[in-house]
Amino acid sequence: MDKTYDPHAIEQHWYETWEKEGHFAPSGEGAPYCIMIPPPNVTGSLHMGHAFQDTIMDTLIRYHRMKGDNTLWQPGTDHAGIATQMVVERQLEAQGINRHDLGREAFVEKVWEWKEESGGTITQQLRRLGSSLDWSRERFTMDPGLSKAVQEVFIRLYREGLIYRGQRLVNWDPSLHTAISDLEVISEEEKGYLWHFNYPLAGGEGHLSVATTRPETMLGDSAVAVHPDDERYAHLIGRMVELPLTGRQIPVIADDYVDQEFGTGCVKITPAHDFNDYDMGKRHGLPMINIFDDDAAINSEAPEPYRGLDRFEARKKIVADMDALGLLEKVDDHTLKTPRGDRSGVVIEPYLTNQWYVDARELAKPAIAAVENGDIKFVPKQWENTYFSWMREIQDWCISRQLWWGHRIPAWYDSEGNFYVGESEAAVREEHALAESIQLRQDDDVLDTWFSSALWTFSTLGWPEETPELATFHPSSVLVTGFDIIFFWVARMIMMTLHLRKEIPFHTVYVHGLVRDNDGQKMSKSKGNVLDPIDLIDGIDLESLVTKRTAGMMQPKLAAKIEKSTRKNFAEGIAPYGTDALRFTYFSLASTGRDINFDIGRIEGFRNFCNKIWNAARYVLMNCENEDCGLAADADLELSLADRWINSRLQETATEVERAVANYRFDMASQALYEFIWNEYCDWYLELSKPVLWDDNASPAAKRGTRKTLIQVLETWLRLLHPLMPFITEEIWQTVAPLAGKSGPTIMLQPYPVADDKAVDSAANADIEWLKGVIIGVRNIRGEMNIPPGKELSMILANGGKQDQERLEKNAPFLKKLAKLADITWLSAGEEAPIAATALVGELEILVPMAGLIDQDAELARLGREIEKLEKDLARIQGKLGNAAFVDKAPAAVVEKEREKMQAQQQALEKLQEQAQRIQQL
Repeated sequence: MDKTYDPHAIEQHWYETWEKEGHFAPSGEGAPYCIMIPPPNVTGSLHMGHAFQDTIMDTLIRYHRMKGDNTLWQPGTDHAGIATQMVVERQLEAQGINRHDLGREAFVEKVWEWKEESGGTITQQLRRLGSSLDWSRERFTMDPGLSKAVQEVFIRLYREGLIYRGQRLVNWDPSLHTAISDLEVISEEEKGYLWHFNYPLAGGEGHLSVATTRPETMLGDSAVAVHPDDERYAHLIGRMVELPLTGRQIPVIADDYVDQEFGTGCVKITPAHDFNDYDMGKRHGLPMINIFDDDAAINSEAPEPYRGLDRFEARKKIVADMDALGLLEKVDDHTLKTPRGDRSGVVIEPYLTNQWYVDARELAKPAIAAVENGDIKFVPKQWENTYFSWMREIQDWCISRQLWWGHRIPAWYDSEGNFYVGESEAAVREEHALAESIQLRQDDDVLDTWFSSALWTFSTLGWPEETPELATFHPSSVLVTGFDIIFFWVARMIMMTLHLRKEIPFHTVYVHGLVRDNDGQKMSKSKGNVLDPIDLIDGIDLESLVTKRTAGMMQPKLAAKIEKSTRKNFAEGIAPYGTDALRFTYFSLASTGRDINFDIGRIEGFRNFCNKIWNAARYVLMNCENEDCGLAADADLELSLADRWINSRLQETATEVERAVANYRFDMASQALYEFIWNEYCDWYLELSKPVLWDDNASPAAKRGTRKTLIQVLETWLRLLHPLMPFITEEIWQTVAPLAGKSGPTIMLQPYPVADDKAVDSAANADIEWLKGVIIGVRNIRGEMNIPPGKELSMILANGGKQDQERLEKNAPFLKKLAKLADITWLSAGEEAPIAATALVGELEILVPMAGLIDQDAELARLGREIEKLEKDLARIQGKLGNAAFVDKAPAAVVEKEREKMQAQQQALEKLQEQAQRIQQL
């Protein structure tokens, strides 16, 4: 093994080997275990959320593969209708070409060309993460097989009466000229205005005051609504008001939806341009007056003076005209949530159009029951409540989009507007006996991307054909996803699969949190707090860092932190973080269902963990290669207390890890492994092995026992760790395995360790804990008294019992070696103890005589300087927290950090003061 760990030197080599050798494919043996990857957009590149989610899935797959299950992790990408079409349109626009210049067929050809040339970025990045997907089965939501499945489902649901065409209100993007889903709408607070208009009562008997943030929509008002219990307006219900500027009269209606405490208690109702008003309009049979065209300009349904005006120009003119008529009562500054398209950035309009819909209410009933009866379980369970609340209030699903890229709707229209649904124009003509003379035109719309994604679990396995893969791997085992798409994707998969397959799509839904920045803020380009996982793996070069900071793409604070780390790594010759360190960082933060606050400092810590693992393996190899490791069946072995203890702790750790993974507690699994590998195996066991291996007086049997333990425990925990950190474990295992009597092409196909409860040695555990307690006690005294670590000490033990004396007799060599002791004595009963620093292990008292060890005056002076510095720092923090302006205005996470810092400083100060007091008493 190389002297230093360099992730770049191993990661690409091992991934290419695994993929080339077909190790990711199902074995064909064992119980089936299947995960379907949430298909990333073909236009996409890996972000922190993808990396977190895919790391969890890979760990589950690697774990179950090693457990002997027949594992399939199904890869694939989504055609991402709007996103992909926009990418190609922008490329064409850069060449001065409009898609309409090309025509639909030629444009779609261009999109396919782009997909083949540039659409594989994210799949290559997934490989960088170590994702063990079966790439031989990669699917695309518009490949021929999935397209056939999509068409089959549309036709079947239409014939069952579950798909229909109707006019309803949708989210309309006036820039992209298409309906979009709620998930594609971003509503953020913006500063605006609230205009108060007076609508005259018909007959000239006063007026009603209404308020609106969108004055232009008044041209489509159908009513003014009041609460039925509002006594102020009870006498006006059923009366008519004049709708200014339009020459129309509209009724005053009563509806429970109106909040009589808000504003004047009167609400203008525009059913064709507001979702709440739409529902009220249907309840009261109000006319749906659409005043916009596809560009959100005023159409011919509105009064002539406003026709053709952009909606915002119309707004200005309407406000001016109302003011001129004396009907503008006032204008208030108002903060409102403005819906914008996540792709176009323009304000979205509720818009009344003809679209295709799925009758979701009917499909939702069995989907609700599947979760209620436990066929499908959510982890954490609280997300079931979110699922139920959405599903029980579900609205029909708009599945048509006004795009060219996507699954074109299999419906054909004749010249009279009649439509026919079928596999092809020829099939439609044959089924409906339509003569060739009747001209047919296929629907221009395509299906919502979520429609094809809803079929993902079974269409990727060959449906509508009944394939062996479908029989083996469906239902899948677990779906790993974020909470934000429980309704848009998870619920729709459950509905579609239950209806079409009469079975659930998956047994468990594991819902993970969002990856946020260190302050708990959502990562976004506009905030400049986005981290690129590939940058974290490879290390970001300083030139790119400066460019991002200068362009406002990265916060100065974050850029400074990364720059400091990068320069430090470069100066010390330290390799970049690597994939394993990133993966382990995710696991350490992955508390069930909670958002992750990603701190770059954590990945530095886990890069150090990788170095620790590497160096531990090198130590073991240096002491075991070309040596007798006692693997022969008849080998004469003698196991030390430390050997029995580390074996015991290995079994307990294996049990902890298995329990944690079964409960999706990856944070607990990673913590158990970290504690065992770093704190117990590396920090303690390797040190405890030295007195045996390096002692010429130790017996050959004892040396064989320790070498065997060293190598076999290392090989076992490499297998325990592999699903979480695949690259470094593979690299080390290849060298270690033969010494441990193991063979095979790869660690990923080795059996996952199973705990042997019989090997749990409680007595060894207790004895080593006693030994550790004494050593730590001595080390603490060294630290507190500023005694050099290499200086040998005398140690006196007092107040111990018989068990303490027995443990000392057995472990004196370990104690002297690890605590750097010249001698150890017991304080006899009645004997006076010398002036000494003390520590306690239970009732056992550890005394280290101080005579000649420290310069009392110099040490007190040093402590005084440290205390003074801490007091100044503490005063500064207390001043900041005592400043109401800081506490009120700073983000809560920042304030909490300052409080934690203050508490830590107070504890450190108290410790130093106690230390100074102890030295004064010597």
